Amino acid sequence: MKIVKTKESLHQQLQPYRNQRLRIAFVPTMGALHQGHIALVNHAKTLADVVVCSIFVNPTQFNDPADLEKYPRPIEKDIALLEDVRCDVLFQPEVDEMYQPGEQWHMELGGLDSVLEGLHRPGHFQGVTQIVKKLFDAVQPDVACFGQKDFQQYKIIEYMVIQLALPVALKLCPTVREPDGLAMSSRNVRLTPQGREHALALYRALLQTKADAVHTDLQTLRQNAIDMLEASPGVRLEYFAIYDADTFEDATGAASSRSLVALVAAWVDGVRLIDNMLL
Repeated sequence: MKIVKTKESLHQQLQPYRNQRLRIAFVPTMGALHQGHIALVNHAKTLADVVVCSIFVNPTQFNDPADLEKYPRPIEKDIALLEDVRCDVLFQPEVDEMYQPGEQWHMELGGLDSVLEGLHRPGHFQGVTQIVKKLFDAVQPDVACFGQKDFQQYKIIEYMVIQLALPVALKLCPTVREPDGLAMSSRNVRLTPQGREHALALYRALLQTKADAVHTDLQTLRQNAIDMLEASPGVRLEYFAIYDADTFEDATGAASSRSLVALVAAWVDGVRLIDNMLL
């Protein structure tokens, strides 16, 4: 695997592939890789001839400087994982490679950034779109792979790609879970064994919602999940919502008429966890 740290060296590395008209897939990450990321790389390999992964802890998407500071950065382990899965290129830039001093960015996101995660993490999705646009410009991929666990993020990147007419296809890949159902996340390592057990309530609530969706109206579905999570020990619920999976608008009416997604965010052990499930 070739490791490059500048946009110029990335361009030089990828140009021979472009000259051969080889297809390039891209997996953007913030490092602290787990099997969910590796599944994205493996899926990317089925879609293209060359796979580029980036590791960049993006400062503009963190609301809390302390959260940025304690974000895990096990780079040697990350590199070993990518080498094991035969990723072709790792783009690992420093902050000053991606940002100029005093740089500003604001993109109208059609209200997608003002609900759920956007409400609880103001400015987060502006930072996400800012860095993803920069990474797309640097890599110029044919296809980019994202995990379903960050479903709202995917819908916002999809919106940006359409609005800016970016020449990249997006691929949404299923959430990878631990054997007990907990969605894989870089934050899971911060859970105590007891917190890890408490965190399973999120998965159980989503599973129950999916099972009940065929015969229960949306308002009852939503309230049942909220009641279940608020009664779960060690869980401080932030939101539980059911949205139209295509438009990403709050769903109303019967559950059986269209594609729906249930989304949840909660604090467990001082760690903020998110998850979702298509119904």
